[in-house]
Amino acid sequence: MKTENLKLYQSNASPNSRRVRIYLAERGICFALVPVDLGAKEQFSSAFAAINPRRVVPALVLGDGTTIGEVSAIWRYFEEAYPERPLMGTAPKEKALASMWERRVELEGFAAVMETVRNKAPHLRGRAISGPHDYEQIPAIVDRGLRRIQDFYDDLEARLAASPFVAGEQYTVADITGLVTIDFASKALSLPMPDGTSTGCAIASAERTSTEHPAGRSGRNCARLCPVP
Repeated sequence: MKTENLKLYQSNASPNSRRVRIYLAERGICFALVPVDLGAKEQFSSAFAAINPRRVVPALVLGDGTTIGEVSAIWRYFEEAYPERPLMGTAPKEKALASMWERRVELEGFAAVMETVRNKAPHLRGRAISGPHDYEQIPAIVDRGLRRIQDFYDDLEARLAASPFVAGEQYTVADITGLVTIDFASKALSLPMPDGTSTGCAIASAERTSTEHPAGRSGRNCARLCPVP
């Protein structure tokens, strides 16, 4: 599925960018990637600030110059503009459940990992919150964040023991955010899912359509979310 005059400004170092890349790969949507070098602080350049004043990635620029920021808003644009093979539900109940569970995974898992990393990493001193403003790190948030991540793992394990996918019977954006959260915690904090859990099954057995995902590139028959090697 080809798009016309759309550009996704993103970084391979950004977990939020990865959430959008996986979504688009799962949907089979072709798009133009514009890399933003976070290591070189390109997001703070005047050129990028003109695109997204929040100075964060990802940012989707439409053909008319409109910029759409925030992962959920970018997803929503593609769900509406390209409705084939949606990942945010079709019927009203499915849409509501997909949004509910994705929001829970984001708040309870992804946000916990993000706040822990940003308040712990030495290179992020003075940058505890992403965006245009500077905030100092708070060490106590790290201790709280580590507890939140473990609670998230326990809650996710319980959910996937009772449901084939996070939001129910179908693969949705909730599963994408779950996968990225686990990988983020595994790589940035050395906190993978414990061995032996159903959520920690081998991702290679979960055939996935996502060409971005290195563990599988054709089909999908397993809902479990596992760290990528």
